[in-house]
Amino acid sequence: MKLAKIASALGARLENGSPDTEITGLNGIEHAGPGELTFVSNPKYAVLAHSTKASAVIVAEDFPAISAAVLRAKDPYLTFARALELFHPPERYAAGVDATAVVHPTAKIGAHSHIGPYVVIGEDVEIGTNAVLLAHVVIYRGAKIGDNFFAHAHSVVRENCRIGNHVLLQNGVVVGGDGFGFAKTATGRWHKIPQPAPVIIEDDVEIQANSCIDRASVGETRIGRGVKIDNLVQVGHGSRVGDDTLLCSQVGLGGSTEVGNRVILTGQVGVVGHVKVGDDAIVTPQSGVAHDLPAGAFVSGAPAVEHKLWLKYSAILPRLPEIARAVRTKNAK
Repeated sequence: MKLAKIASALGARLENGSPDTEITGLNGIEHAGPGELTFVSNPKYAVLAHSTKASAVIVAEDFPAISAAVLRAKDPYLTFARALELFHPPERYAAGVDATAVVHPTAKIGAHSHIGPYVVIGEDVEIGTNAVLLAHVVIYRGAKIGDNFFAHAHSVVRENCRIGNHVLLQNGVVVGGDGFGFAKTATGRWHKIPQPAPVIIEDDVEIQANSCIDRASVGETRIGRGVKIDNLVQVGHGSRVGDDTLLCSQVGLGGSTEVGNRVILTGQVGVVGHVKVGDDAIVTPQSGVAHDLPAGAFVSGAPAVEHKLWLKYSAILPRLPEIARAVRTKNAK
């Protein structure tokens, strides 16, 4: 694809390069070579732009001139993502129902949908237009799903769950598995609490591989519009996750957790049940949230504290034996 065509498609401004340069692919700036397009968005990699062998580099509007051709854009990272889409468009699946699929007679499936091998669609299911259900997907009875639903192999939507438009489930996702609810009997045995309440997933949500969104005993579990959930995430029963929030790999939300809008919970963050996390909060990796967090909080550690305070803790930690010796020596005098 010629550089001029890429620039036009991305709404970027071409400088210092021939519009007829042929671009054959994309790569990171450390590995890009002739014929490839790369980008700089992190200042850490800015110096590499001066020595890159790439044919062109996507940079910010105010990035200094370099010898390679540049495509100037307001947001280089987002522009590079859109460039990837030019070279790697999504696969298309022909409409139709595979002969091995089992579709209940009462199920309603919208036009232009692809139902793959060994898919099972239960009683009274409703699925909108342009759905793609790949091999071994299972949709339990009573589930209602919107348009442009895409479910990769072995993902499951349990009974009576509600899913909006433009929702993507990666491999092995379980929407609406039973919440972890048990009551202890007088004899010390665990009695299972029924979990009939549905999971509600709003529009434009992506849930990645092997993540689980549990159903509740009462009320609902709700995932807000635009939420992105990474691999191996557990959302406990009765939880609510606000719009455009990110739940990164191995995050765990206890039951009835309330997470606000635009929150970022990074890898392996744990949040105990019945805690509220305010809008725009950020929690750094492996932190444990045991109490409510206000809007805009930036916290680290277990238990999580304000990030700057945690940095002070971390700086002191290697010196604790030395400090302890000094205290013991002083007390002994």
